[in-house]
Amino acid sequence: MATNRRVSRVAELIKREVSQMLINGIKDDRVGTGMVSVTDVDVSGDLQHAKIYVSIYGTEEAKAETMAGLKSATGFVRSELGARVRLRRTPEVIFIEDRSIERGTKVLSLLNRLENERSLDNIPAADESLEDDE
Repeated sequence: MATNRRVSRVAELIKREVSQMLINGIKDDRVGTGMVSVTDVDVSGDLQHAKIYVSIYGTEEAKAETMAGLKSATGFVRSELGARVRLRRTPEVIFIEDRSIERGTKVLSLLNRLENERSLDNIPAADESLEDDE
């Protein structure tokens, strides 16, 4: 049980530190082409691997460029983590694009459109309401 708490604590630390690096640490211009935020960090039980999930706002081209920039910055990110987070061994870092926010937004807009269409279907036409009164 203590290891699970440690794994989640390390994941939170990595999330915070990588978020800081995205703001003012990574010098690769490609990383600045889209708005990037760390949504989650999944650290293996042995603390050897860290999957860093990032959400990128922008065009598909900007997202691809940003991911390429992040992938090329993995060595820098790992060495910075080694300096900032006190661990016996710094985990291998993998960046993964997280599209769940995008999917959620799409689902919400579909639900809103359905709701609007239903409310329009329930509004009686002007001539129908006159027929009911007669």
